[in-house]
Amino acid sequence: MHRSWFYLLAVSTFLASPLTADEPATKFQPPTYDILRTAEPIQLDGKLDEPAWIAAPAMGDLHFTWYKSGRKEQSVAKLLWDDKYLYVGHICQDAHITARHKQHDGPISQDDCFEVMFAPNSDKPNVYFNVEWNVIGGYIDNHRPNGPKQPRAKKWDATGVKIAGTYVGTLNDDSDTDGYWIVEAAIPFQNFRDYMPHTPPEPGTQWNLNLNRHGGDTNMQYSQWSPADTDVPSFHTPHRFGRVIFSKRRSPFAE
Repeated sequence: MHRSWFYLLAVSTFLASPLTADEPATKFQPPTYDILRTAEPIQLDGKLDEPAWIAAPAMGDLHFTWYKSGRKEQSVAKLLWDDKYLYVGHICQDAHITARHKQHDGPISQDDCFEVMFAPNSDKPNVYFNVEWNVIGGYIDNHRPNGPKQPRAKKWDATGVKIAGTYVGTLNDDSDTDGYWIVEAAIPFQNFRDYMPHTPPEPGTQWNLNLNRHGGDTNMQYSQWSPADTDVPSFHTPHRFGRVIFSKRRSPFAE
């Protein structure tokens, strides 16, 4: 009873944000977000029902940077951290959910997918990583050691990444209308220890980071936390990433 009540509260909290986003301002101002430290263990089950998730602030509406037509299906995302992991939790509004690929480094971008990109040393913004996943646990991971215009690292795999998802609706069936899908992702800091000033991050540490969403068979949209500045869809724009700060404050009941 306790967890089911929290689950319903978590879903209603995540979906309470407006479902439209304003166009990016003419003068770019990168968004910022304080990542609260979780005061309790996070159980990776794709439900986001821990009090730490419920109490953490949402990052704000995603921007539909290259919008042309169709319904703008919004996402609500939050971040948390502890000594071992960066946690990403999100709910994606989606009338037609596509998810077919479970294998690591498979064609995840063909599914409805969500992605975090980050430079773990803000003094080296062109050294960045990305982890992208779908609701059934498939994910890809990549490293760009020399910026977006140079090839990605030939072989780089993160270890210990955990993905857990749930959804309301039916997968890969566009004859009906779905509701949303939820994912919790846990990404170990140890994967980036050679690129971070401190592992784990010290309170006050800043990363450049962005969240991206796209994919699916129907009504494919491109949305981002921090909007890019390209004419055609391209998420590899580290100069347009937002800024996140690892806070010493805890969730829930941050001090």
